Amino acid sequence: MKLFLKNILMTVLAVVSFVSVQAQQATKKRIDGVVGVVGNYVILDSDINNTLIQAKATGYDTAKLTRCELLGTLLENKLFTHQAIQDSIVLTDEEVNSYMDGQIDRMVEQAGSIDNVVQFYNKKSYEELRETFFDITKENLLASRMQDKLIKEVTITPEEIRQFYNKIPKDSLPMVGDQIEMAEIVIKPEITKEQRQAVIDKLNEIRQDVIDGSSFASKVYMYSEDKGSIQTGGLYTIDKKTQFVKEFKDVAFSLREGEISKPFETEHGYHIILLEKIKGKDLELRHILIKPKPTAEALEKAKTTLDELRIRILNKEITFADAARQYSEQKETKQSGGILLDRSGESRFELNKMEDRMLYEMVSNLKVGEISNNTLVTDPTDKQYYRIVQITNKIPQHLADFSKDYMQIRYVALKSKQNEVIGKWIADHIKDTYIYINDDYQNCNFKSNWLKNR
Repeated sequence: MKLFLKNILMTVLAVVSFVSVQAQQATKKRIDGVVGVVGNYVILDSDINNTLIQAKATGYDTAKLTRCELLGTLLENKLFTHQAIQDSIVLTDEEVNSYMDGQIDRMVEQAGSIDNVVQFYNKKSYEELRETFFDITKENLLASRMQDKLIKEVTITPEEIRQFYNKIPKDSLPMVGDQIEMAEIVIKPEITKEQRQAVIDKLNEIRQDVIDGSSFASKVYMYSEDKGSIQTGGLYTIDKKTQFVKEFKDVAFSLREGEISKPFETEHGYHIILLEKIKGKDLELRHILIKPKPTAEALEKAKTTLDELRIRILNKEITFADAARQYSEQKETKQSGGILLDRSGESRFELNKMEDRMLYEMVSNLKVGEISNNTLVTDPTDKQYYRIVQITNKIPQHLADFSKDYMQIRYVALKSKQNEVIGKWIADHIKDTYIYINDDYQNCNFKSNWLKNR
């Protein structure tokens, strides 16, 4: 349940109302709505209410949740955020905006349109919606990054995994849900040299306009396709450790103050950069991103090509694996015959825990050997391609078995060890951090010593 609550905080609290109040405003007296303070961060009654509402929306049995448990998890989140600031953990606006884009996209999928989302959260505009979510998203990402820092050196040996498994009572072994193994074939629409050159020519035209006196920021509003920086006029502050693609940083650090780069390509598209200021190790810059886009004809050709290949596979003229090796344009899976792997490198996906909802819809009703319909996919960088997926194996729901489910058991064992590290860190840092808990929660039986009196 603890993992569930942390997931709720990271993926749900970014869509609830956020109020920033400095710790100095908190006193020993009851302050309306404030139930807790950690360092400079405040927790409101409404934060607990909203987390509970969102938990219900996910289908979780909230009868098992107490307000004390929810407050305890919120307190942890604030402590991580507070320490992330103390440790000067770097988080760029691009990263915050990119994560927020994904969350808003998921909200739009559920609500039907961005206008419905804006209305649901009682905002006047899309811009106000983003402004409201920015701070809470940044706070949650900082908390996550702080936890990542704490556990990045934590490893686990095969013997520790075996010991962990053997300590689980046989009647308490976890149930592993239905799992599938699958393979994919991807065909991408062609983007011609002429289309790429048209983007380069446009960026050169914009560059010349700025050299001749036009505002770079105004050009960003007019032309840039980087959602994460449009509202700031393309502005970023980066150093050599900032998590931008190498090609972007190479160009940025080759410029002089006031210089505008020539168009260059990254995996995201084509850019130009204006380096405004060099401040020690930091660069203040603005950039414009334009992405070459396939024509309707190119998309249709890609679809037709994959449709025809699918028919050949169904007619047993070629195996799915051989077709993937010969024709698929997804380099990450092509050489393995299209085999899909999760983030841990495991080929088994637990069906009801798949994060890619479009992929889930493609495969959830397929039997072993069956092939999905040809589907148009838009990836996180807005690139489009067509994809078919074949189910290669299905593993029914079963009790966890050490040999059969080693990777899953390893994951749980490692998480347990990481949680021990985090738990000790929380205990140590509570002692040295300003904590305020409202009188209404003084009788909570927190897992950590938030009350500092036990």
